[in-house]
Amino acid sequence: MTDAWTIDTVATELLACEDERRDRVRFTDEWTDMSLEQAYAIQDETLRRRLARGEHVTGIKLGLTSRAKQERMNVSQPLIAWLTDAMIMPVGLPVPNSRFIHPRVEPEIVFVMGADLRGPGVSCATAMAAVACVLAGAEVIDSRYRDFRFRAPDVVADNASSGAYITGPVLLRPDQLDLAAESVAVEVNGQIVDTSTGAAVLGHPGEALALAANGLAERGLSIKAGQVILTGGITDAYPAPPGAKLAFHFAHLGSIHVAGGQ
Repeated sequence: MTDAWTIDTVATELLACEDERRDRVRFTDEWTDMSLEQAYAIQDETLRRRLARGEHVTGIKLGLTSRAKQERMNVSQPLIAWLTDAMIMPVGLPVPNSRFIHPRVEPEIVFVMGADLRGPGVSCATAMAAVACVLAGAEVIDSRYRDFRFRAPDVVADNASSGAYITGPVLLRPDQLDLAAESVAVEVNGQIVDTSTGAAVLGHPGEALALAANGLAERGLSIKAGQVILTGGITDAYPAPPGAKLAFHFAHLGSIHVAGGQ
């Protein structure tokens, strides 16, 4: 570890990059032995500062829950991060490119919790029993690292590339659909460019929820009733430059349309 970076100074730099729309090289090129434990401490410190400036926690996001995305980003495990009310993006509004560095959008299956969920030992079945409803979602991810190049501690510290999130118009109970088989088609500028199913998320999105509950328990934390859970991208994330038109068509959860704004 170099003397240049600490939990406090990395948190300061990441929030400054976000506020100034400025990217940078990954910290692990300089803080070469940064651990995941330290990275989560950085993430928690940035959350503390978000709350101090008036934001409120709305839920949890999972990152890199598909094996293909892990391999592409050279990261070996899913990640847990925070959602706040400042990240909510209403349906119909364009992606505010003036707010982000290099936004990309990906489809997700979203849970709203009906009960508290605390690990350890949470299984997929236990996790799903605590879910009130399921929705389609789209997450705008925006890494503070140049060209989305990072190692696992970098992206954990960066709140798993958080940007904004959108939830769709259809709410279903978990027992009303097969989440592993729920399909999505990604449309970019009128062309279908990708398809996948909920099974891309650790075999079943409920596994991501269980992972989040058990991972948070290791830090003395838990998932609360009413919180929103983004279970991770089902497909690749696609750029949303000004003028782009993206749509995510779910089999039973409806469609979400996203346009690239200024």
